[in-house]
Amino acid sequence: MALPTGMRALSFDAKGSLNALKLIERPLPRLQSGEVLVKVRAAALNHSDAKNVLGLFPYTTLPRVPGRDFAGEIVDGPKHMIGREVFGTGRPLGFEADGSHAEYLAVAADGVTDKPASLSFAQAASCGVPYTTAHQGIARAGVSAGGHVLVIGAGGGVGRAVMAVARARGAHVLGAVRRADQVEVLRARGYDALLLPQPDRLAEAVKDACGALADVIFDTTGAWLAPSVGALARFGKLVVITTPDPKDQHVRLPVLDFYRRAGTLIGVNNSIDDTRASAAMLAECAAGFASGAIAPPDEPETRSLEQGPAAYADLLAGAAGKIAFQMDNAS
Repeated sequence: MALPTGMRALSFDAKGSLNALKLIERPLPRLQSGEVLVKVRAAALNHSDAKNVLGLFPYTTLPRVPGRDFAGEIVDGPKHMIGREVFGTGRPLGFEADGSHAEYLAVAADGVTDKPASLSFAQAASCGVPYTTAHQGIARAGVSAGGHVLVIGAGGGVGRAVMAVARARGAHVLGAVRRADQVEVLRARGYDALLLPQPDRLAEAVKDACGALADVIFDTTGAWLAPSVGALARFGKLVVITTPDPKDQHVRLPVLDFYRRAGTLIGVNNSIDDTRASAAMLAECAAGFASGAIAPPDEPETRSLEQGPAAYADLLAGAAGKIAFQMDNAS
């Protein structure tokens, strides 16, 4: 199959405003040694992609095609890899190298893993950031069978991934969300769930819901770190992935209570994981998807690349649910 000479891609050449994001025509990526060319069939849109355009990642070089997560087909590279359907994520994509919000993507040959046959391209593209974040956090917290895991913000993509990965390890999982309809959704998926109470009632609510304090609390919002300390069991782990306010990186914690519980604070930053490390994590998740042990992501809402700037704006405006770009380059 002859490859085209050019492709469409979203690109930005200045930071600080979504107005810099444009749909452009550009040549196909030139492969370096050890790389493959992926025809992107779907690419997820994450909050980190929008924050990247807004300039919140100082190491991003310009001009840049954003996007971290992808799923597609290998069309150039080592002969034994051509034709494989793959998915992936990881640095430097979207930061120091062009990312996935394009029709074609150059990526390390060992930075991809086979797409599960049970997942659509859009579903697979939605796995990257959420499931690698979940995998890393759950592994570092040592979640195991019988442990109690509280996931705050369980209605979001990362929260759902954390719950799925923790349940696959045999943990008792409790999801905490802000709205009653989210509680019902989680319960319909077979999870225990609670409506987030007043912060000073969190420990009591966790005890009432699962009969014990939490061995691990995974706060996907950053807003519940302080009240989470009271809900931790002795030797509990508190996992954090964000701050509640990007402009203020400081959070007050009840340190006396925290160290009396012999607690551990774990920071998870998957933007430091390269495509190779991410592929290894996604391969484990793919095995879980195949066996049914890990619940896959929902089908995301799909947009075209032409709708790219609007999709970014919708995401920052609080659009519910996952968004993925579905490419129309199937020929």
